Amino acid sequence: MTEHEHGHMYDREFDASLVAARRNRAWFAERGIFAVDLVGGPGSGKTTLIERTIRELRGRLAVSVLAAAPAKGLDGDRVRAAGAPAVAVAIGSQCHLDAEMVTRGLAELQPASGSAVLIENVGNLVCPARIDLGERTKAVVLSVTEGDDKPLKYPDIFAAAAVLVINKIDLLPHVDFNVDRAVAHARAANPGIQPIWLSARSGKGLGCWCDWLRREASSARDRAA
Repeated sequence: MTEHEHGHMYDREFDASLVAARRNRAWFAERGIFAVDLVGGPGSGKTTLIERTIRELRGRLAVSVLAAAPAKGLDGDRVRAAGAPAVAVAIGSQCHLDAEMVTRGLAELQPASGSAVLIENVGNLVCPARIDLGERTKAVVLSVTEGDDKPLKYPDIFAAAAVLVINKIDLLPHVDFNVDRAVAHARAANPGIQPIWLSARSGKGLGCWCDWLRREASSARDRAA
């Protein structure tokens, strides 16, 4: 394949992805579903956060989960054990989910109208930054064990996210992490980013995250109505 042909193939794939993202966004909007793309590095605590969120919101907001294929085994089982429907989406050799994968996952998941869908992306702060899945918004999870300079190293993902979840705050006495500095770095990339700090393991601060989800889900239902 020549470089010219390869360029055309990439353009076609990019166009198809944009079409799929628009289709997903319309599908969510018609059903009043709030979809959030949850991104974060390996070990940031995305799955634990999802587990605690499901349990915290039981009876108050229906939640279901689409997860990148590495979560097909243990992580997918953990989500279902927490009490929510979960579908693993095979990503093959890709380093992120794409909109067409999400479309296929939704066909199997069939989330309820007026619910929230948490899309657990690959543990990667680079590839998902510019990929539109058709979600309403992105939330980036940053563990205090990763360092408060992550927003400086990976500004694109923080610029794309509406919410910064600083996780594992129960470990703050044991690590060299400054919450104010991390938030300042994130706001340098995105002045409007909303910080929420919590411990998914202990539950401290989880209420702020769940309140945000409930408000956004209510707004999605209102727009559909």
